[in-house]
Amino acid sequence: MFDSLAEKLQATLADVRGRGTLTEDDVNAAMREIRLALLEADVNFKVVKSFTNAVKERALGADVIGKLNPGQQVVKIVSDELTELMGGAARELSFSPRPPTVVIMAGLQGSGKTTATAKLARYLREEHGSSVAVAACDVYRPAAVDQLIKVGRQSGADVYEQGTDRDPVKIAAWARDRAISEGKDVLIIDTSGRLHVDQELMAELANIKKAVKPHDVLLVVDAMTGQDAVHVAEQFADVVQFDGVVMTKLDGDARGGAALSVKAITGKPILFASTGEKLDQFERFHPDRMAQRILGMGDVMTLIEKAQDAYDEQQAAELERKLRKQEFGLDDFLEQMRQVRRLGPLQSLLGMIPGMGKELRGVKVDEREFDRIQAIILSMTPQERRHPELIKGSRRLRIAKGSGTNVQAVKQLIKQFEQMRKVMRQVAQGRMPDLGALMRQAR
Repeated sequence: MFDSLAEKLQATLADVRGRGTLTEDDVNAAMREIRLALLEADVNFKVVKSFTNAVKERALGADVIGKLNPGQQVVKIVSDELTELMGGAARELSFSPRPPTVVIMAGLQGSGKTTATAKLARYLREEHGSSVAVAACDVYRPAAVDQLIKVGRQSGADVYEQGTDRDPVKIAAWARDRAISEGKDVLIIDTSGRLHVDQELMAELANIKKAVKPHDVLLVVDAMTGQDAVHVAEQFADVVQFDGVVMTKLDGDARGGAALSVKAITGKPILFASTGEKLDQFERFHPDRMAQRILGMGDVMTLIEKAQDAYDEQQAAELERKLRKQEFGLDDFLEQMRQVRRLGPLQSLLGMIPGMGKELRGVKVDEREFDRIQAIILSMTPQERRHPELIKGSRRLRIAKGSGTNVQAVKQLIKQFEQMRKVMRQVAQGRMPDLGALMRQAR
């Protein structure tokens, strides 16, 4: 995400960072490049002007000009201002002390509202342990109710629906009463959208708000539409008060104009971001972490949180035992690989490691390689997976045919696995492996 903007900003700041001292002309030149990068990223021009003025004012201050390592200070200033631009500290929903907390999801057709409803339900169940129900109040779009039933159940939420023949305001009120009687922690109401903002849409939203008295109204916008998303948010803010934004398709947004503009234009922060098609690719929006990723500083905190979510203490203890006893086999390797995949797309994970974003620019990670490795391992017998040294001649041919690959691919996997096991053995014994020699052997 934000690849185009990140590349330009990182290049500009790399030049600034490399200078021993900075002059006012240096700062002005850097601001011109940053201004151009933001405008090309479809950031609102008023926001760009305000942002660059704020950075320039701080960069020309006494703490930077003429000091040692001024470039590092400028980078920090840009990071701070980007964070502030996107909302400052991360926000959470306004949970009611007397459940259920009622959340209305609003937005135009095509913004991903129904899927975002299910994703938010799953997030609240997983992260907060909440019992969640979702209400199908989009009675106009064909198959909208059926879609919510499907994705709502996949998220683990109860789905409240009365078909498409009733008034959505009455459905919302009925759903709230049912959520109260069933002791739900959260009720999320999926409302109807239109192709554009109109009086009918706003009137229906206003009536639903009046009927259910929500604790939060979230506006769902499509990051890929850039300034159109910001314009929609501005129109909603003028007519129907909302509390925060859910930004969908953020993973496909190479520019970042919507995410960088919406808070400054509407005064409402981005609360959540959808970063993929799967229900678990949904997370709280952290402006500081996003700023660091844009500037190539990585996002270690998010990476740690993802790892903690996938961490199984008993499995980790058993893995440690196998490593010490030298019993680590291809079954264990396959399970570790599956755990890494559960963290999310590998390209995205690598981008969270400081400095890796720049190194990976232009490099595409082929996720299908995981599938090929899995097919090879699953084509082996249990004994072969425990003792890959047994795999010779005819066994390699059988495995290659069973996995739809070739003998060379089987040989390469076994060779790489043996090298990895050698490294693990040395680490378990407290010795530092010769990584250079292992990399030469892998070629």
